[in-house]
Amino acid sequence: MTANNMEELVALCKRRGFIFQTNEIYGGLQGLYDYGPLGVELKNNLKTSWWSSMVYERDDVEGLDSSILTHPDVLKYSGHEETFTDPLVDCKECKSRSRADHIEDGKCPSCGSKDLTEPRPFNLMFKTNIGPIDDGSSFAYLRPETAQQIFTNLKNVIDTTSRTLPFGVAQIGKAFRNEITPRNFIFRVREFEQMELEFFVEPGTDEEWHDQWVKDRVNWWEKQGIKKKNLELVDIPKEDLSHYSKKTVDIMYRFPHGLEELEGVANRTDFDIGSHTKNQKDFDIKAKVKQNSDSVIKLAVQDKINNTWTIPYVIEPSAGVDRGFLAVLNEAYKTEDLGDGKQRTVLSLKPHLSPIKASVIPLKRNNKDLVSTALKIKSSLQALGMGRILFDNSGNIGKSYRRHDEVGTPICLTVDFETLEDQKVTARDRDTMAQERVSILDLPKYIKKILL
Repeated sequence: MTANNMEELVALCKRRGFIFQTNEIYGGLQGLYDYGPLGVELKNNLKTSWWSSMVYERDDVEGLDSSILTHPDVLKYSGHEETFTDPLVDCKECKSRSRADHIEDGKCPSCGSKDLTEPRPFNLMFKTNIGPIDDGSSFAYLRPETAQQIFTNLKNVIDTTSRTLPFGVAQIGKAFRNEITPRNFIFRVREFEQMELEFFVEPGTDEEWHDQWVKDRVNWWEKQGIKKKNLELVDIPKEDLSHYSKKTVDIMYRFPHGLEELEGVANRTDFDIGSHTKNQKDFDIKAKVKQNSDSVIKLAVQDKINNTWTIPYVIEPSAGVDRGFLAVLNEAYKTEDLGDGKQRTVLSLKPHLSPIKASVIPLKRNNKDLVSTALKIKSSLQALGMGRILFDNSGNIGKSYRRHDEVGTPICLTVDFETLEDQKVTARDRDTMAQERVSILDLPKYIKKILL
């Protein structure tokens, strides 16, 4: 089962500390959210899983962490200044603004009026002044995607790693888009995080690589707990492709609000690399640099055996961290009938994603011996480096179990009075609620088996 609606997930996130509205005490800001104590753990675990699969488990990918402020020429030559727009419509009646493609039957979504302006382009990029004087002469953009900083660093990566085709550069980082109508909780927001890979390949091999990356990304999402039946592949029609794309396949997920994009896998050809190196007609692929241009670094890859240069094609799997967070949360959410009119809410998250890996709970909060033993167990398990181990000294074992079920803790370890005698704890499984006695000495092996 998944959540019945978005309201269930929003309520859980607020109640248990996954996500809060930004600056809520001042009324909040539309399209901006903060990740709370449990949300930041789940978010970091999702990013860690992506990074491990992209960088550590492969031998053909390097990592990068680049700046958010972006030189305007980068986004000029990438085509974003000219094309990164949404059609904007104003309602003359209620003064609200909407994307033109969200207008149905020619009616304002807010008041139903048909007295609307003609659609006009609205650039989605945030601009900010650089330096002490705000006169418009020195400015930068907040990056609308992490990709361009990867492209402009291509030569630096090659020079320092000696990479040859095919290879990729991975990056996780913030991006910013001035959305006209942020909506559906954290699905469409103005400040978000991306997990992007730019995979550079020989021209002519790009279609094969594109197909492979689509398969790989679907498999990865399944490993994060997303059921394949809730995923759908959509081949974007040619007329709807981004300005840089030869082909894009969107991996769609059935969110509570409907089927929407979870990740896109685009074949960007040599559009970006070429745009940053051959803006002028006098570009020479054999030259070390490009003359008479704003960009003077050749973004090409050398075959050191044949001493030839290639402007590579690029395959780009690009996923939103926030959308991924929402998808795995929705997929894990379920309610169970316990009988006698009682229910429990469970987040059946994959253990590697769970915000809390295990909770150590003394049966009685004021008992010195139980608390001391629980703290020692907590410290020894935390030292294993597998994630957050929580010491839960609430004093109500039933409520503790329900709370940890609701936030996705895979295992609860109860230190009771028998523990002081037999050096064993009661281990309770989140999904089955089954309990067993486990020796304190065996806990590291026991926990590793569950988490890994």
